[in-house]
Amino acid sequence: MASQHSSTGNGIQEEEVLGKAYDARLMRRLLSFLRPYKLHVVLAVFTLLIASLGQLAGPYLVKLGIDEYISKGDVSGLSSVCALYLGMLVLEFTFQFLQAYLVNWIGQKAMYDLRSQIFAHIQTLPVAYFDRNPVGRIVTRVTTDVASLHQMLSSGAVAIFGDIFKLVGVVAVLLTLNPKLALVTFSVLPLLFYATFLFKKLVRETYRTIRIRIARISAFLQENITGMAIVQLFNREQRNFEMFQKLNFDHLDAYLRTILYYATFYPVVNLISALAIGMIIWHGGGGILQGTLTFGALVAFIQYAEMFFRPIMDLSEKYNIMQSAMASSERIFAIFDLESEPGYAVERKRDTTFRGEIEFRNVWFAYNGEDYVLQDVSFKAQPGETIAFVGATGAGKTSIMNLLLRYYEPSRGEILVDGRNVNSLNPLDLRECFGMVLQDVFIFDGTVAHNIRLGNAAISDEQLLQAARSVHADSFVAKLPQKYDNLVLERGKGLSSGQRQLLSFARALAYDPPVLILDEATSSVDTATEHLIQDALERLMANRTALVVAHRLSTIQNADRIIVMHKGKIREAGKHQELLAQRGIYFKLYRLQYEYKESKHVA
Repeated sequence: MASQHSSTGNGIQEEEVLGKAYDARLMRRLLSFLRPYKLHVVLAVFTLLIASLGQLAGPYLVKLGIDEYISKGDVSGLSSVCALYLGMLVLEFTFQFLQAYLVNWIGQKAMYDLRSQIFAHIQTLPVAYFDRNPVGRIVTRVTTDVASLHQMLSSGAVAIFGDIFKLVGVVAVLLTLNPKLALVTFSVLPLLFYATFLFKKLVRETYRTIRIRIARISAFLQENITGMAIVQLFNREQRNFEMFQKLNFDHLDAYLRTILYYATFYPVVNLISALAIGMIIWHGGGGILQGTLTFGALVAFIQYAEMFFRPIMDLSEKYNIMQSAMASSERIFAIFDLESEPGYAVERKRDTTFRGEIEFRNVWFAYNGEDYVLQDVSFKAQPGETIAFVGATGAGKTSIMNLLLRYYEPSRGEILVDGRNVNSLNPLDLRECFGMVLQDVFIFDGTVAHNIRLGNAAISDEQLLQAARSVHADSFVAKLPQKYDNLVLERGKGLSSGQRQLLSFARALAYDPPVLILDEATSSVDTATEHLIQDALERLMANRTALVVAHRLSTIQNADRIIVMHKGKIREAGKHQELLAQRGIYFKLYRLQYEYKESKHVA
C-alpha cells in the first residue's frame, strides 16, 4: 500500500493510506489474532451456512406450496408446508442470532487482545519514536484503527463470505429451476457491474476526503481547546470560529457528496433489479402460457432473483469497509514492526541492588546524524556524591540524563552503573535505580496518593506520608477537601506549578532510589518553597547519589562537584569556590545571574 501525505492550510500533517481492499499478507497477520478462538470461528461459520441454507429453502417451499397444494386444493398439504416454512423461519432466526452474536463476540475478544498487544508494544518503543510522532496519531492506532478492524470482522469479511455463499447457492438454484430464465436474469449484470464500479470509485474518493477533513477538524479542536487561554487573551474567538466554520463546511460538503452517491446508487440498482424481474415475469409468463413453467416456479424465481441482487447492492459498502480495514491494519502492524527499545530482551534481575556509582566513558551522542550534542564526555560519580551540571541552554545537560536512563543510545562510548554497562541491563531493572524530577511535571488522573505512589503497593501509607512531609507537600495537601484521597484533575489542573513540583518530589522520594536526578527541578517553585525543598534535599541526598541539572547557580553551591557544559563538552569541573577562582565560564554565568538579580532588586 502507498502512503500519501499532504498538508492542510493549517500546516497539519495528514496521513491516508489507500490501496487494495484485500491484502493476503495483512489478512494472515490479522487472522492470527483469531487463533485462540478458532473453535468459535468454526461454529460461527457453521451457523452462517445453516442460516444461508434456510434462506435458500424459503422460495422453494413457496413453489412447492403453490404447485403441489394450492393449485390442487390440498389444504392439509398446504398446512404442512406452511408449518415447515414457519419452522425454517425460526431456524433461520436462531442461527442468524447465533452467527451475529458469535462474530461480534469473537471480534471484540480479538480486538481486546490486539489493543492490549499494541499498548504493551508501544510502552517498549524508544523515546525517539514519540519525538517523531504526534500523540493523536498514536492514540488513533489504538482506538479508531482497531475499531475499523472490528467492523471488518463483524460486518465486512464474514458478511462478504455469507453473501458469496448465498450468491453461489442462488445461481445454482436458478440454473436448476430454469436455465433459460436464469440467463434472462443474468443479462442485466453488465449494467449492474458498471453501476457498482462507478459507485465504488466515486465513494472511495469521497470517503478519503471525509477522513482527511475530519482529521483537520480534530487537529484544529485539539490545538484550540489546549490553547484556549491564549485564544481568549488575544480575542481570537471570532476568527477561530470562522476558521472552524470553514473546516466544518468542507467536511459537510464531502459528506453531502457521499449521500448523493448513495441516494443515486441504490435506486439505480433497484431499477436494474426491477428490470430483471420484469423480464423474468415477461418470459416466465410466456412459459406458463405455453405450459413449460409452473406458476409456483415463477414466484420462486422472482424471490430468488431479489435474493440475488440484494448482496450485490451491499458489495460496494463492504468493499469500503475492507479497504479501510486493510489501511488500518497496515498502520497498526507498522507499529508492531518497530523494534523495541534495546535491552528488553535481557533477562530481568529483580534482586539487583545498586550502590549508585555512575560513570561516562568518552561518550558521544547526536539526535540526528553527526550533529553531536555531546562530545567525548567523561566523568564519574561516586556513591553518595552530588554532581551538578550547569551551562547554557543546549549545552547537553539533559542529554546526559536521557542517555543514563537509556531513553537514547550513545553514538560512541560507554555508560556504566556500578561498573556494569547499561546495555547489559534490562531497562526496567536499570530505571528502578533512579528517581527523577523534571521541570515539566506530569500529573496523572487520580488521587494525590496515587500520584505519589503510582500504583506501587510496596510503598506503605507511612512511607508516602513521610515522603510528602520531607518535601513539605503535606502543607498544601492538608488543605484539600479529601487530603490524600482528593482527586486531581487532568494534568494536575487546579494545582499550582509549585504544588505539582512538590508532588513530583514526594513521588521520587517515596520510591527511595539510590540515585536522584533533578532536572531543573526547582525552577517552578517560589523562593520560600525553594528554601524548604533545599533543606529537605540536603538531608535526603546525604546517602544517595544525586545528579542535578540547574540554571539557578544558587541552588547547587553545596554540590560535591560542579560540571560546566559548553557546546556538548565538559569545559570545567570542581567545587563552587574553585570554579569562581578560575574566572572561566562558571564565573561568567554566576556573575550574569548575580547582576541580573541585583538589577531586579534595584528595580
